[in-house]
Amino acid sequence: MYRTAIEELHKWKAKRNKKPLIIRGARQVGKTWLMKEFGRVAFEKTVYINFDNNRRMTDLFSSDLDVERIVTGLELYCGQKIDPENTLLIFDEVQEVPKALTALKYFNENAPQYQIVCAGSLLGVALHQGTSFPVGKVEFLNLYPLSFTEFLRAMGNGQFAELLQKGDFSMAAAFKQTYIDMLKYYYYVGGMPEVVRSFSENKDFGEAREIQRRILDAYEQDFSKHAPHNVVPRIRMVWNSVPAQLAKENKKFIYGLIKEGTRAREYEQALLWLTDCGLVHKVHRVKAPSMPLKAYEDWKAFKLFLVDVGLLSCMVNLNQSVLLDGNELFKEFKGALTEQYVLQQLKTLKGLEIYYWTNDRGRAEIDFVADNGSMVIPLEVKAETNLKAKSLKAYRQKFQPKLSVRTSMADYQRQERLLNLPLYAIEVILPMIQIPMSGEFDDNRIR
Repeated sequence: MYRTAIEELHKWKAKRNKKPLIIRGARQVGKTWLMKEFGRVAFEKTVYINFDNNRRMTDLFSSDLDVERIVTGLELYCGQKIDPENTLLIFDEVQEVPKALTALKYFNENAPQYQIVCAGSLLGVALHQGTSFPVGKVEFLNLYPLSFTEFLRAMGNGQFAELLQKGDFSMAAAFKQTYIDMLKYYYYVGGMPEVVRSFSENKDFGEAREIQRRILDAYEQDFSKHAPHNVVPRIRMVWNSVPAQLAKENKKFIYGLIKEGTRAREYEQALLWLTDCGLVHKVHRVKAPSMPLKAYEDWKAFKLFLVDVGLLSCMVNLNQSVLLDGNELFKEFKGALTEQYVLQQLKTLKGLEIYYWTNDRGRAEIDFVADNGSMVIPLEVKAETNLKAKSLKAYRQKFQPKLSVRTSMADYQRQERLLNLPLYAIEVILPMIQIPMSGEFDDNRIR
């Protein structure tokens, strides 16, 4: 299984002054596999240490954090000499021994020759529990479920992923049905590595769904194991309300859907816990689509999306027969799945800040607005081929954006300052929304 994140790991290895690297991501998005695979292909030796229920590591890091002493202890534990030049040190589930996180500071300051990669499924929560975190002494890499192009490769359709990445949309259009079929599978299967691996090998929808249920059960167990006991019921209520929130025509998060009479402050900690764990993505409204979008963020209004579209389809018990009935997938729960899918792809892209926009009356809404550092790009999401978009039209008339993007099941088309991009190609949006120094959009960037 190919993950594009491994290219980022190779770049990290090539740095002269690299710091210990922490891979952040929700449970079961493939952090452990990625670290081990990186060690296998890029290093002569790998030392893998899992800190979960590891009394020896707890004891090793509970004393002073002298690096030389720690390295000696690691060598005794793994039974081999650690050569910093050709050995990758992997600290997995590092949040279970908070002082190991603190130790990364001393590795960076006193022994930067050691190459260390860490991961922890609930690392974000650990940071809120008084851990002495090595601020400024580590680097980060965010890992998400497989994107759609990664899914294509896993399904044996790597050449179709390459067509998209080359921007060869005329050729891609000739094989449009293959992309649509794969997209339907992705809506159902999603990008959790274990689910994708199973489905790519067996094409068994029932087995894929069973694995997704196990993942969801594991998340529920995490709530009880790691979260404060008084917050656990509210975490569950927020988590279980997400499908209903997304099913609304207006997908703004409404606390009243969780429980009648609910107040925002009662669920702030639950939301923080879920976002820190990477289980949900919080997308805020902006009051004005101006640069930088962060300055116009409305903290009171937001949409909430799950970590994975396949888990969303599992939570609503979407039946695989929907996939076999032509476009029925896009007629049942279509808006929720499609927006979830688009946001999930956008989250994998570096350099994009994602928000959404509504006017003050809430009658016009742009599904997403993106800030790429050069301009604000409105992005309208359509689940089918119907390209009518009153809100986007009103937005363009009012704000005169240099470029607008509309993504749907229709074919690629470039119009006057409007890019129609197929849903299956949304992941390759970045090179198409770059603005040259002149400030004008360059048509030659799109084939």
